Amino acid sequence: MKIVSVILAVITAICIFGTSAHAQPDIEDISAKCAVVINADTGSVLFEKNADTHHAMASTTKIMTALITLESGDPDRQFVVDSMAIRVEGTSMGLREGDIVTRRALCYGMLLPSGNDAANAAAVNIAGSLDAFAELMNKRAAQIGMKDTHFVNPSGLDADGHYSTAYDMALLAREALKNEEFRKICRCQSAEVSFGAPPYKRTLGNSNKLLYLYDGCIGVKTGFTDNARRCLVSAAVRNGCTLIAVTLDAPDDWRDHAGMLDSGFGKVRSFNIPMNSFAVPVIGGNADIVSAEPSEKVSLGLTDDESRSVRVKYSIPKFVYAEIGKGDKIGYADIYVGDKLMKRVSMNAAGSVGRTAPRESLWDRIIMWFTG
Repeated sequence: MKIVSVILAVITAICIFGTSAHAQPDIEDISAKCAVVINADTGSVLFEKNADTHHAMASTTKIMTALITLESGDPDRQFVVDSMAIRVEGTSMGLREGDIVTRRALCYGMLLPSGNDAANAAAVNIAGSLDAFAELMNKRAAQIGMKDTHFVNPSGLDADGHYSTAYDMALLAREALKNEEFRKICRCQSAEVSFGAPPYKRTLGNSNKLLYLYDGCIGVKTGFTDNARRCLVSAAVRNGCTLIAVTLDAPDDWRDHAGMLDSGFGKVRSFNIPMNSFAVPVIGGNADIVSAEPSEKVSLGLTDDESRSVRVKYSIPKFVYAEIGKGDKIGYADIYVGDKLMKRVSMNAAGSVGRTAPRESLWDRIIMWFTG
């Protein structure tokens, strides 16, 4: 059966992705009502179709729910799920009344099988109620810059006033992928998770077929409701570049994402950002200068136009006082693409500089002469 499944997956991939190319996809060729592709490094839009149109986003909502859950702390503290929270329609990770679970396990449950029970259980555990958690979601959305989004529930079930845009969901995915634990979870095709009463291990599968159909896919989340229809947020890495694609109401979402991502990767490449070192004068040290060097090498996925707008702004003091240890922070460098700050890099001491022994004053020498 496994061999048959692999063969079917390969045939499906060839049928869906065999004709994909780097050419800009025609808007008419994209089945989605709303779509966008952004560069994860810079946030720049590489392709869009009705990207700012309000639309229901179904279970892609759980990207926000999982992000807040991971940011709330105590990922492995066990607790008993709220019995009312898990009484919810739709997809489920299989929670039952009295089950003991952790927030980390719930994140697997909401991101892989898209458990509405997992999303609700996490929300009540963190905020005390679904409404209170929705307030946290909207507050976090404002921090991210999601200006055309309003959350009503943590699961993504159809509800009045629950909407977003393709562009806002791309911003959300970009923010979520900065969280290492989120990034780890959403790329799993399956995972072993413990919960129950008492907890025991069981395997959860991921509903995101793009993980094995598209080379380099690292997530992120599927969604479907009667109102929103098929929704998909994906991310993929190729040649050091990361792109994020979003479709809302897309009958042929797998093919949409393959074409949009292929087109996007044809527009970006990884650029190594050149950075300088500086000789900084040292006061009171056994050396006159210390070298301030970047603490890391930086590469960004950029379009050709973006690469021509890269600049690095350094903040280095005119001098430093000894004593200085190797690796001590001396200043920092801000990397800009155009007017947008991409990254701040610490400028650290390349070596150590000790203090010099203080020189004796005339008064010290007189005292020493009298005291012998």
